[in-house]
Amino acid sequence: MSVNVPLGPLLEPAFHLGDVPTTWAELLGFATGAVNVWLVVRQNILNWPIGIANVILLGLVFLDGGLYADSGLQIVYVALQLYGWWVWLYGGDGRDRLPVRRTRRGEWAALVAAGAAGTAFLTWALSVWTDSTVPFWDALTTAVSLTAVYGQSRKLLESWWLWITADLVYIPLYFYKDLKLTSALYVIFLTLCVFGLLAWRRDLRGQGLSPAAVPA
Repeated sequence: MSVNVPLGPLLEPAFHLGDVPTTWAELLGFATGAVNVWLVVRQNILNWPIGIANVILLGLVFLDGGLYADSGLQIVYVALQLYGWWVWLYGGDGRDRLPVRRTRRGEWAALVAAGAAGTAFLTWALSVWTDSTVPFWDALTTAVSLTAVYGQSRKLLESWWLWITADLVYIPLYFYKDLKLTSALYVIFLTLCVFGLLAWRRDLRGQGLSPAAVPA
């Protein structure tokens, strides 16, 4: 089954990279995505509204490029972005701002189980119901990204490792799908994720906690 949806001027070419057109949605997704991750690194609350704009734009790009799981993922992202926005403001002790912390063993088990189940289900669904040429990789990145954005909403330090893992797959995947600018954006994301991991580790040390310590 193919998906053909009229998506308007946002999918008109803004410029070309060689023979490959780059749409306005992809260009704006590049800009808002880079700003969004930079704000997450700095634990700035404005990352959430900018992130909502980013996922809507990238949803259009992925739908147009046949990455159906990634496109559908953006709808879930909007809900998680709203959840994360609220939790960062009121999820700490006494409903104050949320601090960075380590991922507990039980949380790791739940995230790994959810990621594996999500990958298996989406691979099957994409293979059966769509004309996706990359069902497993589309499903894998979708599942890992969902676990990462949940971890980010809870300010779990290890959410950066999940993002790094996803980005290492996204970069060649988007290049293969002729989303060259988006592939380049994820190289920037990967770099920012490393900075984010280091910055959040420093923040954790500033709380007087060892980054190696795992809460009970």
